[in-house]
Amino acid sequence: MPAGPDDVAVRFSPMFPLGIVHFPGVPLPLRVFEPRYRTLVAHCLDGDREFGVVLIERGFEVGGGDARFDVATMTSIVGAGMSADGMVHLQTVGTRRARVVRWLEDDPYPRAEVEDFAPFTVAGADAEALAATERRVRQALAMRAELGEPGVPFNIELDPDPSVAAFQLAAIAPLGPLDKQRLLGAEEPARFVALLDELIGDELDGLALRLGGN
Repeated sequence: MPAGPDDVAVRFSPMFPLGIVHFPGVPLPLRVFEPRYRTLVAHCLDGDREFGVVLIERGFEVGGGDARFDVATMTSIVGAGMSADGMVHLQTVGTRRARVVRWLEDDPYPRAEVEDFAPFTVAGADAEALAATERRVRQALAMRAELGEPGVPFNIELDPDPSVAAFQLAAIAPLGPLDKQRLLGAEEPARFVALLDELIGDELDGLALRLGGN
């Protein structure tokens, strides 16, 4: 396999551009109907059952012609089925982050050469900081519920491993896709936790104003 300048393996991967940011350790159900993605799924099921999920920067999920970000989450198919109308239903889970080195032709489906991020381990002071940020994220979720806005329950359980919980927390945080994409690209655990805390702090300020009627 070819290697990058830091001896990071570069490999081929099918890619699934979506209008959402996916994170490692987070389940993602998908409904697949477009022919090119049905072909992607078939090839994945015949192989290692893995593809990359990447946020669309400009354009739409259906039809092609979209522009995409260059940080993705590698995603594994853990269950697959088909409904009576021919829709393919997938159960998937994110496994790790990867960077797109080069986009390839979209025929027969989006493809890229990717390389994995360095291992992500939240421990020590970073884990303590994450615990404080988790409380703020849960507070924001509770405040959104008070406003009658959709979101996950504030008391949802996270993985006991903080390295997994960090990504799960980013996934449930009431933030927009561009903010979540910034988090996905934060390579160092300390930077990831600090950025999440900063972003959720801004969200809490806005929620407090709205709850106060201002």
